[in-house]
Amino acid sequence: MKRFLTAGLLAVSTALAGTAFAEPIKIGMITTLSGGGAGLGVDVRDGFMLALKQAGDAASEIEVVTEDDAMKPELAVQIADKMIQSDQVDLLTGIIWSNLAMAVVPSAVAQGKFYLSPNAGPSPLAGANCHENYFNVAWQNDSLHEAAGAYAKKEGYKKPFILAPNYPAGTDALTGFKRFYDGELADEVYTKLGATDYAAEISQIRASGADSVYFFLPGGMGIAFMKQYAQSGVDLPVIGPAFSFSQDVLGAMGDAALGVINTAQWSPDLDNETNKAFVAAFKEEYGRIPSLYASQGFDTANLILSAAAKASVKDADAFRAALKEADFSSTRGDFKFADNHHPIHDIHVREVVKDGDTLTNRLVGLALEDHQDVYGKDCKM
Repeated sequence: MKRFLTAGLLAVSTALAGTAFAEPIKIGMITTLSGGGAGLGVDVRDGFMLALKQAGDAASEIEVVTEDDAMKPELAVQIADKMIQSDQVDLLTGIIWSNLAMAVVPSAVAQGKFYLSPNAGPSPLAGANCHENYFNVAWQNDSLHEAAGAYAKKEGYKKPFILAPNYPAGTDALTGFKRFYDGELADEVYTKLGATDYAAEISQIRASGADSVYFFLPGGMGIAFMKQYAQSGVDLPVIGPAFSFSQDVLGAMGDAALGVINTAQWSPDLDNETNKAFVAAFKEEYGRIPSLYASQGFDTANLILSAAAKASVKDADAFRAALKEADFSSTRGDFKFADNHHPIHDIHVREVVKDGDTLTNRLVGLALEDHQDVYGKDCKM
């Protein structure tokens, strides 16, 4: 089990420099720092810590305790219990995978702790199992897939083949795609979570009569699929969510990813001052282009900092109200919370391109404007 401690005097932003926090805050970050999903967790952590570093001097400490969940739900639960009971953290964040979030979040919020998601957004937590202490700063799981379905329909695809891993975010993904694409499907396939051999699925695609492929395979799964797909000779257009074509995986995919269309709430070329400054600072600090995971970690930290400037984390009602205001500058531009504490935001269309020798994404359109998830109607907060 890996463990990291970071503590320092932090301000909320340049605009709030010198603002005294009402109370010190201890944050427990549970994220994936080893195995095939490590790139996602590393980027969330690095974006989060960059925001804290940029915050500068302040009158109070924020302490971050970070541990590696290794993509294992049982380990994530153990870490969360220890952080709550022994480390006495005030809030938790960091989880990448929806099955881990479903294992950790309900218990954490029931114990009076805040949980701010920088990534996983399973549908139950947006709907019937929503909670006043749970905020999602990234998206609800279906959202980017809904945007991809809208794009596929607009482009006139008649028979897409869709596939995703068999875990909560995978079922949310294909449910979201089908919500906005209501035409015929060549097939709908669920793969093993963590799989690296997609020969059988590619054979199914070849034989299906599909005119396009939509897949959600984050991290190392997407790398393996795209490499094998490119070698297979199946020459069908590919659409995906940004999770499968994020900056952290493009280098490993290589030219197999060129030209792929993907949907995202964020892009490195999104034209707002906060994002321009974030991308430049992240490149300087870490020597690489940030991914959407890094942007989500950065936004999550800045949301916490904005709330801490207004209320004590020990005053749950006041701190919750401050979080709900979302009084911070997001890398994605316009950002606000719906009543179920999930974002209302734009979802963009991106294309994988080469910038010199580096693969990255560029914006090519807007898929959904001011998009809100469908599960909020079931949230009874």
